[in-house]
Amino acid sequence: MAKIVALIDGEHYPAVTKSGLDELNKVHEVVGAAFIGGTEKIGTDKDLAVLGVPIVRDADYLKCIDTAIDQFRPDELIDLSDEPVLGYHERFAIASLAMAKGVAYSGSDFRFSSPKMAPALKKPSLSVVGTGKRIGKTAIGGYTARVLSGQFTPLMVTMGRGGPAEPEIIPGTKMDITPEYLLSVSKQGKHASSDHYEDALTSRVTTIGSRRCGGGMSGQTYFSNVDKAGALADELEGDIVIFEGSGCTIPSIPTEGSILVVGAHQPIDYISSYLGPYRVRRSDIVVLTMSEPPMADALKVDEMVSVIKSLNPSAKVFRTVFRPRPLGDLKGKKVAVCLTAPKKTAGIITEYLEKNFGCKVTGVSCNLSKRPALREEIEDFLKASPDIILTELKAAAVDVVTAWALGKNLKVVYMDNEPVTMEDGQNLEDAIIELAKRCIEKKTIK
Repeated sequence: MAKIVALIDGEHYPAVTKSGLDELNKVHEVVGAAFIGGTEKIGTDKDLAVLGVPIVRDADYLKCIDTAIDQFRPDELIDLSDEPVLGYHERFAIASLAMAKGVAYSGSDFRFSSPKMAPALKKPSLSVVGTGKRIGKTAIGGYTARVLSGQFTPLMVTMGRGGPAEPEIIPGTKMDITPEYLLSVSKQGKHASSDHYEDALTSRVTTIGSRRCGGGMSGQTYFSNVDKAGALADELEGDIVIFEGSGCTIPSIPTEGSILVVGAHQPIDYISSYLGPYRVRRSDIVVLTMSEPPMADALKVDEMVSVIKSLNPSAKVFRTVFRPRPLGDLKGKKVAVCLTAPKKTAGIITEYLEKNFGCKVTGVSCNLSKRPALREEIEDFLKASPDIILTELKAAAVDVVTAWALGKNLKVVYMDNEPVTMEDGQNLEDAIIELAKRCIEKKTIK
């Protein structure tokens, strides 16, 4: 029998609420109630005595529910309230809070519950998840692996929309991942730009690729074989596993810590409304990417930070921008660049490459994820006679760009996107190491 906390209000007569609680008690154990507002039919606290259950009250409905969850430790919240006390916005806020605390939330015609999880690993683990596609989640995942490689032996598990049917191990610590190798993988019918190849290339760690299909509002996938990939990671040499989400989905493996990646250019309600607060509340570190014009101005970034801190005061928040990190020498070369980044950022990337790597950028395509437009633009690259094609390892980087460049006898160099913090005193590297140590400590205590 499930333990229930009922959400009640003062817009119902106490006798009607009492009747509702009696009905719930026929199939559940009602351990308490949270009184979340309304005074039309409630005069004093004595009016609530007829209910016969312990009651938590607070002027702030979320604080009231949070306290009730901590006090009564229910399996589920059941909503016996209604408009005008609770509307759509408030109910999504309650769902986010309840799910973040591992409690289901239901009403007469809805039910929210945390994503279904496979059994936890034997190894400690952390997750890197995002609030959408093309916000830099894989770059942060790879950066996390590189940072941890200094003190640990991390393993990466990815779950891409183009991932393999069976989990695939890429021994990034030992393997030389060349353009020719990736092209051979592509010719086998595999997605050679999938996240596990990118992470293995950019971070030089052992990476296990899996796949997923579909994604729900809370981040749960419809189908995924990430559980099989996690089981493989448990058997390999390594002392911490990094699970990398896909888009806005969350790996279905419980982890001891979580890093959330948010694009500062995204709508504010991606984190403030619907189930965005759930993602923020469950995170230890929040990395705001693209925190500069033309993607997002200072006011927008400040607003994002304010929302995050109001939802999760204990989370460490980092404002970052990405800068290209070529994986080969560009000095003195003419370079054409292929990106998934928006076209309006091409000038920033060009200036950074020329200033820091001594090259001359002769062309930029921001259509790496749009194959027809990409094919037209890379043909135009030839007009400037580039020495090197520099590309992110994403989307059509292998089957289109690499295949075309090698066919033209052009050298291919892949690039990573390195997060750079925007505020003095911020140290994302230290925060990641500290989180990993906490994850290991949590697993040891368990």
